[in-house]
Amino acid sequence: MTLAPAPDVLPMPDISRRLVAVVVTYNRLDKLKVTLARLLDSPAHELAQVVVVNNASTDGTTDWLATQADPRLDILTSDINSGGAGGFEWGMRHAMETHAPDWLVVMDDDGRPAPGGFAAFHALPADKWDAVAAAVYFPSGEICEMNRPSRNPFWHGREFLRTALGGGRSGFHIQPSDYDGDGLQIDVTSFVGFFISADAVRRIGYPDPSLFIYGDDGIYTLGLTKSGGRIGFEPAVRFEHDLTSFQGKDAGAGAVQNGRLTPLWKVYYYHRNLMLLYRMAAGVLFWPALMVVLPKWLLKSRHYGADRAVFLRLLRRAIWDGLLRRPGLTHAEVLRRSQ
Repeated sequence: MTLAPAPDVLPMPDISRRLVAVVVTYNRLDKLKVTLARLLDSPAHELAQVVVVNNASTDGTTDWLATQADPRLDILTSDINSGGAGGFEWGMRHAMETHAPDWLVVMDDDGRPAPGGFAAFHALPADKWDAVAAAVYFPSGEICEMNRPSRNPFWHGREFLRTALGGGRSGFHIQPSDYDGDGLQIDVTSFVGFFISADAVRRIGYPDPSLFIYGDDGIYTLGLTKSGGRIGFEPAVRFEHDLTSFQGKDAGAGAVQNGRLTPLWKVYYYHRNLMLLYRMAAGVLFWPALMVVLPKWLLKSRHYGADRAVFLRLLRRAIWDGLLRRPGLTHAEVLRRSQ
């Protein structure tokens, strides 16, 4: 099954909204080529500009981008890999300062709009939302689990009960049936198919580059919601995520393989940033929630075999830095400690 385009019958699009895309890439040239081709297939009235942040790729991406002559491409090349968080911060800031957007849409190099996705976005009423989360699918047509938006269970009774009763991710994430609905307000979403108005960016600023990877999108979007911003999940606005390595039941696992994060340095960012997100989400209930979460994290050590001591060392520092709500280690130090 292939991903179906957005519905044919749509309201008249608002072509007055200037939309600028921000794409962050690192060593996935094959995916990037497909994504940029899809983006540049969009007419200029749907997509005015594409900012590409090349995060110090070493796989030929820099040379290939240098051959691209489309006037809508604006390519930023970093000397260092600043992670997804650093890439989105730089790309969004550059887009705001250089291209005068009304809206931004952000994505990784393996995420791209489905046919008709941008038309569906422009068909939305201009003042309906401050930000929009697309419905993200695999190319095969299945819902992409890791990009399923959510509602903060600490703010909503129904989601809190579902989660407390063992619902897992389905306790607080939107339901599969919502993908066939008319849209709803959410609290948290990912940076694949995330549209945000320039007014909202000016109000809350940019993603925190010190987060590097994991949770930067959740922290940013939850921060927008806490500031009074309205994020809408719109099923008609469809995106495709070519995350083939994790399709199916393990699609929410990210870099988890056989119960462990690989490479090991990701242990630090994953757990530190989750601490920051949980604290933001739970408020006064953070400490009771932490007593539930920490034993589960410690039990993960059984998956690391000979690397168990390294896992625990990185986990301890992640918890400490998360509790103190500080940036913590530099990436070079994280790499050194993961050896």
